Amino acid sequence: MAFSFQDMVEEARLSARALIDYGEHFFNPTVRLGVTGLSRAGKTVFITALIHGLTRGGRFPVFEAYASGRIARAHLAPQPDDAVPRFAYESHLRALVEERRWPNSTVDISELRLVIDYQRPNGADRTLTLDIVDYPGEWLLDLPLLQKSYEQWSAESLALSREAPRAHLATEWHTHLATLKPEAREDEQATLKAAKLFTDYLRACRDERFAMSLLPPGRFLMPGNLADTPALTFAPLDVPAGGQAPEGSLWAMMVRRFEAYKDVVVRPFFRDHFARLDRQIVLADALAAFNSGPEALHDLEAALAGILDCFNIGRSTLLSSLFRPRIDRILFAATKADHLHHFSHDRLEAVLRRAVSGAVVRAEDTGAAIDVVALAAVRATREAQVAHGRDKLPSILGTPVAGESAGGEFFDGNTEVATFPGDLPVDPEPLFNGADAFRGLAREAAEKSDFRFLRFRPPKLAREGNDEPVLPHIRLDRALQFLIGDRLS
Repeated sequence: MAFSFQDMVEEARLSARALIDYGEHFFNPTVRLGVTGLSRAGKTVFITALIHGLTRGGRFPVFEAYASGRIARAHLAPQPDDAVPRFAYESHLRALVEERRWPNSTVDISELRLVIDYQRPNGADRTLTLDIVDYPGEWLLDLPLLQKSYEQWSAESLALSREAPRAHLATEWHTHLATLKPEAREDEQATLKAAKLFTDYLRACRDERFAMSLLPPGRFLMPGNLADTPALTFAPLDVPAGGQAPEGSLWAMMVRRFEAYKDVVVRPFFRDHFARLDRQIVLADALAAFNSGPEALHDLEAALAGILDCFNIGRSTLLSSLFRPRIDRILFAATKADHLHHFSHDRLEAVLRRAVSGAVVRAEDTGAAIDVVALAAVRATREAQVAHGRDKLPSILGTPVAGESAGGEFFDGNTEVATFPGDLPVDPEPLFNGADAFRGLAREAAEKSDFRFLRFRPPKLAREGNDEPVLPHIRLDRALQFLIGDRLS
């Protein structure tokens, strides 16, 4: 779409905000770290574990500034943005440690400020402020809408909904869609029904059996205080991509509300939060895609490529800091590595690296640093060797969440079990391009699926005196080293 006057106004606003931020950060060095990921990827757990480890003495041997003793202390400071909710660190930590349950998923943006007092290698004392911005990955997938017309978005959404396994989930919405005439007079009740059925379809796609990731508009699944507003009451219509909506028509009504969604939801998020980030971690639940099947893995690949395309990436310079900040480091993290034996951790990392490879190639010449890691911000399992006949299988021990099942057995949430999670392939390519690469829940019963990764409760932790227990992790320190290690040198 053409560069509009509104786009120029937004660019001017971004530059003005960048100048203000630059002035503040000149005297108080600050890193704004964005933490995002798609549904159930573990954003809240990651942030909670990061803060707890830095403020309460975690074990981070790969995080050089921490391991060498150069970090004197890290402490929480008042939340910096008055219009943004504070990340509820204390209640999330209580859920993990005392209640042994995973915190509720991210449904809105939140923020927390962490101040790190450290010593440079030359002995000089310094302070780094880390502003952690937590936001749903579904919102990130809305940003491409800014460059699309309603007609383009409708065509893409309909084409996607007609592919397996989405087509089956979209049956009721498609049936209603066939009754709608775009050139007919605008109709509030028909629009309300279309929006509801379209939202039901998106919600069904997100179910763990199908684990689809590419589901814009993001606010349809997490509307917050915008629920039932016209800005969230629209749906795709079967209209020509280059067509023109007749005045007063149902089509024109949908166009108007689509543009309102961009104005009310997408542009403010981009201007006030996203465009101000310096560093970014994107969390992905690749194991959920394995559980579901090849379609979910391809959908995750497309979503991650779309996410990377949204970032204004490149080497950060004085000029870019003054007028348009760039994200100069992005880390893609495959979460829940503790659901696999360590033999497969590198293989999980290879799968995610393959999933983002196409997008990374396009970003190679920007000067930004991009990396991939398999991690578990809070490790819920332990490893063991379990006898199986004459063989010993590399297994994991943990307490499955109540209601989980495997091999016809249902778990009560209190019993620890040993399970052999299976091995990921050494070469990830057949998972993406092989014919009938693997069977998942989207097409097969659980007992016939090639992969079935259980969900486990947080671990039972022992306290040492009055001190809070250390949260066990896998490679959280490696993530920290990549994201902020250079700023502490």
